[in-house]
Amino acid sequence: MSDAVIWPLLKRDALLLFRRRSETLAPLWFALIVATAFPLALGPEAAKLTRIAGGVAWVIFLLASLLSLDALFRSDVEDGSLDVMLASRRSLTLIVACKMLLNWLGTALPLLLLTPVIAYAYDLDQGALPVLLLSLLLGTPIICTFGALAAALTAHLRRGGVLLSLIVLPLTLPVLIFGAGAVEAVITGGSARQPLLFLAAGAVVTVAFGPWLVAETLKTG
Repeated sequence: MSDAVIWPLLKRDALLLFRRRSETLAPLWFALIVATAFPLALGPEAAKLTRIAGGVAWVIFLLASLLSLDALFRSDVEDGSLDVMLASRRSLTLIVACKMLLNWLGTALPLLLLTPVIAYAYDLDQGALPVLLLSLLLGTPIICTFGALAAALTAHLRRGGVLLSLIVLPLTLPVLIFGAGAVEAVITGGSARQPLLFLAAGAVVTVAFGPWLVAETLKTG
């Protein structure tokens, strides 16, 4: 597929993200509110907050990511764009890859930029912050891929948001466990190498095959 085809698609979806600013920023606001709620509920004890910081950051990322997934293909179904994509000679896999990339840029990237603020609020050890950021950088493409797959499965359902969450959450639990485990390992003096390698392997596999699997799901949907 030529750049002359890819860029108009990216531009169209980027404009949709801009026009729906309230929906685009919703995961960020959600993350801020949840990050504030934990210290209020558990108290300001620094040692306790430091110990749970990795798990809290990962739970926030996972739940905030769900907010934007329902709309990933729904607008394409509603305005008929999906039918045009399926009928055209363009590579649906590449189109899906572009949409997934924009979803990651619009949701995961702002949350990644917010992570140092969360780490500071939870008094996370400075040595653990790079591991937390790296685990999120490796884990968010996996979450994005599972989310896109669930969004493709539920795109034609009128109220598919709840079903989407029920599909994504069990699939992403291993990512949550390994991501939070990597941070926990650093805090307790251990090595984060093994969980990070697992996340890296998962990221490579999902980035390589995820768009194709999502495209095939849309074709059969």
